[in-house]
Amino acid sequence: MEFVEYADSEMMMIDLADRVASELRAAITADGRASLAVPGGTTPGPVFDTLSAIRLDWDKVHVMLTDERWVPESSERSNTGLLKRRLFTGEAAAAHYLPLYAEAERPEEKLDALQANLAPHLPLSVVLLGMGADMHTASIFPGADQLDAALNGEASLVAMRAPGAPEPRITLSAKVLNDAMRRHIVIIGAEKRAALEKAQTLSPQEAPVAAILKGATVHWAEG
Repeated sequence: MEFVEYADSEMMMIDLADRVASELRAAITADGRASLAVPGGTTPGPVFDTLSAIRLDWDKVHVMLTDERWVPESSERSNTGLLKRRLFTGEAAAAHYLPLYAEAERPEEKLDALQANLAPHLPLSVVLLGMGADMHTASIFPGADQLDAALNGEASLVAMRAPGAPEPRITLSAKVLNDAMRRHIVIIGAEKRAALEKAQTLSPQEAPVAAILKGATVHWAEG
C-alpha cells in the first residue's frame, strides 16, 4: 500500500483527478479503451468536477459506480443521479455509463444481466474508492449477508444487504477491485485515518477494506 498525505483536501482532489486522467490515457493508449469505477456519495464530488473538465478521449471510456443502492435513478438515494450531474458534464459528457441498477424489485433478478454487461470491461483500468468509519469499502460492509461472497467469491457483482442500510445494495466484489490495473482510496479526516490504521490489524471479515489495500494507493488529507 502506498500512502499519500496532502496539505488539504482541495489539493488532494485536484491531484487525484490528474492522476486518474493520466491513468485513463495510458489505458486508452495501450488497449484502445479504458474503464473507470468510482464511489457514490458527496466526498468524491470535487474529483468529478475537476476530472470532467480534463481533455482526453472520453468516448473511449466506460464509467461505472463501485456500488449502488437498489433504487431508481429518480430516487434521492441514487448515486447515479449525483454521478451524472458531477462527472458527465463538459469534456466527460462523451463517456459511456455502465449502470449497476435495472428496474426490478430485487437485485438478484438482474444480477446475471448486469454482470454480462460488465464483463467486456474487465479488468477495470482505474478504480476510485472511499472508506467508511466502519472500514467498509464499496458496499462490502462488516456483517453483511453476502460478505464472504463479496470478499472471496469469483462473481464480479454481489447483491448485498447490510445492517443499517435501508435498501439492498449491489457492489463490485473484492476480486474485481483487486484485479483493477490501478486502485485509489480517498479518505479525509483523523477518524478515517485511524480507521485505516486499525483495518491493517484486522481480518477482512472485520474490516472489509483490508481485502483491497495491497497494491492500492491511499490518499489522505486532514480536512
